[in-house]
Amino acid sequence: MQETHEARTTTRDALRGARYAVRLPLLFLHLVIALPITLALINPLTRRWTVAGERIDHRAIRLWSRGLMRIFGWRTRRIGMPLPGAALFVANHVSWLDIELMHSQRAVGFVAKSEISRWPLIGWIARRGGTIYHRRGNTESLAGVLHEMVERLQSGQAVGVFPEGGANAGDTVKTFHARIFQAAVAAQVPVQPVALRYGAGGSAQTTIAFAPGENFLQNFWRVLGEPARMAEVHFLEPLPPSADGRRKLAETSRERILAVMHP
Repeated sequence: MQETHEARTTTRDALRGARYAVRLPLLFLHLVIALPITLALINPLTRRWTVAGERIDHRAIRLWSRGLMRIFGWRTRRIGMPLPGAALFVANHVSWLDIELMHSQRAVGFVAKSEISRWPLIGWIARRGGTIYHRRGNTESLAGVLHEMVERLQSGQAVGVFPEGGANAGDTVKTFHARIFQAAVAAQVPVQPVALRYGAGGSAQTTIAFAPGENFLQNFWRVLGEPARMAEVHFLEPLPPSADGRRKLAETSRERILAVMHP
């Protein structure tokens, strides 16, 4: 059963202070030591170098994200295999942690709301990692995003999107907007649904979601003090760029994710 925000706020957690005492120094070291190394490895030169078939810049992003998840108390687990090469990855969206969880297993260029670019540190790192920013509600911005997505996919790169159009409260998976799937149809690349699940059986989905009125820094601080849990990344059966079009891709992707989130 998923935890409610009311239960979270009324239940006293005697160990929260101890977790902050341990995790804050680790987070500081991760930022002042691991982050500069990671950013140094994200450059045009390392894009041409590979280790065990993985680009060095992608490996750097993956290791950074895995380390950050671990500092926040998350033990990551992958179920299924991510597609190599050009593919459109579509996932359910609960928290800013979703990008880090996904990147802990497979580095992709995400499409994200433009507000994230202004978030402290996270926005700057996302830009360096190849995030495509979209101004929600702006038709011209969406057209530019789709064009950039198609270019990247046709050049052999992977792109990740959250088709719900925004983070949810953690207790549902909202309708997937079909238009964003047009990039996969135009580039003729497969779509791979990805289910992101926090806690045993998804029990911590509502815990990490933004509470009403909670901003990024408040959520960041609260989640940093949460107990250690398992976070799962389910790479599901891919879908070919179907002749049925983007609407069918959107509906089928959501159905497959829902089957994992609410079996």
